[in-house]
Amino acid sequence: MISARGRRLYLQTALEGATEIMATNPRKLFVNLAVRDLKKSMDFFATLGFTFNKQFTNDQGACMVISDEAFVMLLAEPFFKTFTKQALCDTSAATEGLFALSCESRAEVDQFVKTALAAGGRPAMDPQDHGFMYGSSFYDLDGHHWEVLWMDPAVIQRPEEITTQTVQ
Repeated sequence: MISARGRRLYLQTALEGATEIMATNPRKLFVNLAVRDLKKSMDFFATLGFTFNKQFTNDQGACMVISDEAFVMLLAEPFFKTFTKQALCDTSAATEGLFALSCESRAEVDQFVKTALAAGGRPAMDPQDHGFMYGSSFYDLDGHHWEVLWMDPAVIQRPEEITTQTVQ
């Protein structure tokens, strides 16, 4: 089991590496998630403040806009199955991934999770405070695990300040 200090160092190192990549090679991110009821999932995420790109939304899927560079495709399960040969993850028994969203403050993290729970989500992990980073989490209507976090801007280095490290 990794210690709290080890986890903090890992998270800080991961963030620094991600910042460098974003600065040198901007890419768009599209995450595809299977949902049992597309309309209910869209309503849930709309309650959290997300919008949907109508150009890429129909009765089989919806393009949820996270930012200019990140999107989540909510795909009805039968349609999602056409993209993979593997079985879908049973999110009531297993975690398929952790999907993390940033917030502007600790208070926003708490409010975001509170809103998700009030809209039908379920609690995931207890809030975690690492000093420079604070987070909480929930499961959405389909059991997808969402992490919501705030990170102290003072610890985020500008890309020109980061030295590249190679893992041996």
